[in-house]
Amino acid sequence: MTAELRRLPLPETQDLSVSMWVDEAIWGHRLHDEQSPWLVFLEFLNVFVHEEDRGRALDESDGLNTLAYAAAHRLPLRNILFNNPFLIEAKRSAGDDSTKWERWRKRMAAAAKATPNQSFEYLKPHFHSFDHFCEVVSLVRSSSIEGNSNKRWTSKFVFPYGRDCLYEDLDAAAGTNDRRFFGRTGELLYLMLCRSTRKTELLLALRRVIPGRSSQMNSIVRCLQPDKDDDVGSKRTQAFLPYGAHPCFDELAADWIAVLGLCIPDFDVYPHLVTLSGLHVLLYQLTLARQSSGLSAQPLIVCEVVAPRKTLVREVAAEGYQANNVLPARAVDAYISDIEGSPEWLQSVGDSGAIEKCRRILRERAKWDDKYEGSDDPCVLMSTFRRAAMTRHRQHVANVHSNYGKAIGLISKRGTVRLRYAPTDELLRTLVFANVGRRMELHEFLKRLHVRYGFIFGDREAEKALRKDEFDKKAFQSNSTRLEERLSALGLLRRLSDGCAYVINPYSAVTE
Repeated sequence: MTAELRRLPLPETQDLSVSMWVDEAIWGHRLHDEQSPWLVFLEFLNVFVHEEDRGRALDESDGLNTLAYAAAHRLPLRNILFNNPFLIEAKRSAGDDSTKWERWRKRMAAAAKATPNQSFEYLKPHFHSFDHFCEVVSLVRSSSIEGNSNKRWTSKFVFPYGRDCLYEDLDAAAGTNDRRFFGRTGELLYLMLCRSTRKTELLLALRRVIPGRSSQMNSIVRCLQPDKDDDVGSKRTQAFLPYGAHPCFDELAADWIAVLGLCIPDFDVYPHLVTLSGLHVLLYQLTLARQSSGLSAQPLIVCEVVAPRKTLVREVAAEGYQANNVLPARAVDAYISDIEGSPEWLQSVGDSGAIEKCRRILRERAKWDDKYEGSDDPCVLMSTFRRAAMTRHRQHVANVHSNYGKAIGLISKRGTVRLRYAPTDELLRTLVFANVGRRMELHEFLKRLHVRYGFIFGDREAEKALRKDEFDKKAFQSNSTRLEERLSALGLLRRLSDGCAYVINPYSAVTE
């Protein structure tokens, strides 16, 4: 194993509620496909503000993988916004303002969940009228995260205008976090930034952007909550990132610092941080998968700028997607093969009592026993373990590459029936914001995207990185021409009188 891949030992205090420790040993506890990039960012914010309030943001002062934090529940707020079918009916009903308040409060107090003895009487002094209250609820709902999703009401979220808007995902009974939509990937994101070499610079940038309680919209959301709401969940622990340092962590921090330093107004920077978070989690998974499999670290991602008809670039982008999509499974197989080929395993196979010794190795190296009742042959034991690990991997971690790629606009079926890398305008805009300070010549921009992310758009990068049967100079030149046209239409590129095309960042604080 290379120095870059020297994994941290599992803490002795780790409460292993998982059935085995294979995906976690490679990528951490844990990558989760059902947690969208927006929810990763929200989970990160919950961790960050908890640690910031205690003066230790981005600082693992108690040691690596000792993170312990608590998040708010804000159940009165969540009932009002997302579990409140009586609001419109009460607003349209007959009677004066007091009658409407009373009618709604009685029904809401009876129907609200996980809020014992909550009468909602605190609301009336906060608003001019019941109609005013209804308008505020509508306003806050309209800006909620993934507002059109059909998720349960306990898994819907207010836009993070400030600390009074932050809370954790809860199960259907609103009792505890069941780790479905806040699956710990936000905790991994936080730990990745903690271990970046630029964390001090990043912390200053985050403090300028992430508000406390002073923003106007946060104050509005605060009006929907009791004056004293101290319902906070139990401490969240057991976050685990297997590496003390990695270039992926520094690349993530560099992009966040670049975007946070732009002159983007108010909270408009958040969607770009979300996109970059999803992109870097995806790249982290692929990079570690390649390293674990003995390949070069950087993944190759051939990006088609969508053409009106089928091109070689489209074919290579689709084939590249398929090749990258199976990399995580190869990493799992390589991890298991390392156990199977270890001196300890090979010696145990030939000893008396081999099956018990081999089971002990799997318990120690992969935290797996699973009440095995098969043959006493260690080969059968290993085959059973391998199948179980692959089955578990396919349930969630194997889907991260595809799900996150679709969510951030990197992976698409547009114009065809096959998934491939075909970046959207929104992703291209974020890439420009994160990589262009002052104007940058187009070929330099394409080179930078290749060096930093493995992206291939043009013929220069393709010729160096691809096999001869995958490369056609004219096809990739046409692809980069389409990219130039796209960036120009977005107002992110100009072709000047010297004949050069320059990528422009309109929010850059750097002057010419």
